[in-house]
Amino acid sequence: MNFYKFISIILHPILVPTIGVFLYFLLIKNNFKSDQKITVIALIFGTTYFIPLIILILFKRIKLIKSFKAETIKERKIPIFLMILLFYLLGNTLINIVNLSDLGLLFFSTTLGLVIVYLLFIFNLKTSLHLLSLGISTGFFFVLNLIYNQNFTIIIIVSIILSGLLASSRLYLKAHTPTEVYTGYIIGFLCPIATFYLLQ
Repeated sequence: MNFYKFISIILHPILVPTIGVFLYFLLIKNNFKSDQKITVIALIFGTTYFIPLIILILFKRIKLIKSFKAETIKERKIPIFLMILLFYLLGNTLINIVNLSDLGLLFFSTTLGLVIVYLLFIFNLKTSLHLLSLGISTGFFFVLNLIYNQNFTIIIIVSIILSGLLASSRLYLKAHTPTEVYTGYIIGFLCPIATFYLLQ
């Protein structure tokens, strides 16, 4: 496996939400016990990793998609629509739990990003979901910086660097065009900020 494929795999859109939540629990003080944090992480991992994986396996078996990459807009429509529903339900669940409203913000932001990606299909534009997910993570910690008045500069800088590596990898692998990569990241970064102000 070459470096570019490795980066694309470890920063896959279905893994990034779990990584983001793990970092959140490390950086933000809360009253949750270790077992409660593990339960939340397990819930998010199951919802954002296992369920999408099962959906892709099922769709491949019934030939709705040719590969797990779902490379064409036609192949992406149904999976992304289902992901919109999953992330909305997850966000709606977490937003009403004390001390977890921030994570509700994260998943509502992801829902908004996926809705925009879906609407762009009308214009025949396939957005990079890899860069969308890292853009959302960067924007999320930017918003947390505003909410808690804490310095998350290092996390934001590392996220931007990883986004650059991931963008280079997606371009090198010819998975996306520069427009699709940049569009994904910009949408992702702006969604947490927009969601934060919409929920005020």
